[in-house]
Amino acid sequence: MQFTSMILSNVEVSPGYWRMRMTAPQEFTEARPGQFVMVRVSGAIDPLLRRPFGVFDVGIHIPSHSGAAPQPYFEMLYRVVGKGTAMLSALHETDLLDVLGPLGKGFDLGEPGEEKLIVGGGVGLAPLYLLAKELVKNSPVRLFAGGRTRDDVLCITEFERLGVECYSATEDGSLGERGFVTKVLEQRLDQTANRGAMFACGPHGMLEAVAAIAAARGISCQVSLEGYMACGVGACLGCVAPGRNHSPETPDFRCVCAEGPVFEAGELKWGGAA
Repeated sequence: MQFTSMILSNVEVSPGYWRMRMTAPQEFTEARPGQFVMVRVSGAIDPLLRRPFGVFDVGIHIPSHSGAAPQPYFEMLYRVVGKGTAMLSALHETDLLDVLGPLGKGFDLGEPGEEKLIVGGGVGLAPLYLLAKELVKNSPVRLFAGGRTRDDVLCITEFERLGVECYSATEDGSLGERGFVTKVLEQRLDQTANRGAMFACGPHGMLEAVAAIAAARGISCQVSLEGYMACGVGACLGCVAPGRNHSPETPDFRCVCAEGPVFEAGELKWGGAA
């Protein structure tokens, strides 16, 4: 769907990270965890292209003032990294944006009852909250959240309110374990004899490490990739990632926006080969 969305709130939740709530059509509340939107951040020519953002949450907004009708909404969690996201952070309640979505293939929720392990780094936590919200209905869920510092570990309280057991790690030791979150993940897997299914979103290096851990232990693993998307619908082929059979002689590429952004980790070729 392409629709005009009104901003309901736009709040800085950690230095440089923002959470925006926006109105949406009723059908948008059926968005699957892992899907994304393409947002035009300005009506001007610059910036020209839409920006992709994972869907953090969906629901029904209850206005604080009496008499106003409840309104379907969705939320985005984003980091200010350039001109487009800086413009987003300067917007206020009642400002309007042009949105295309929900787009892409979301997560497969797996078998009810089995333990679910969610791994996220920085703004990679954005599509994982809605995933956790669905998974806790039928399974025990544990979140492994990592970042450079405590400022990069986002919205842990919201995950805990869902009933998710949360573990954290930071490179500087300012929150949780010191080091990479994958170390904490491996410790948990050792304690439980590799039980559970894994879901991950974050920096490419983290995803590669999670995929390697899953493959070595025979665990199912889905990853959500962050591609440089221009169109969001598979027309421009600007966000392709190498598939598992890729080589210079036999190219095998997967379109992140149309075939993903969620893939089984074994579908992809890791190690930076292109």
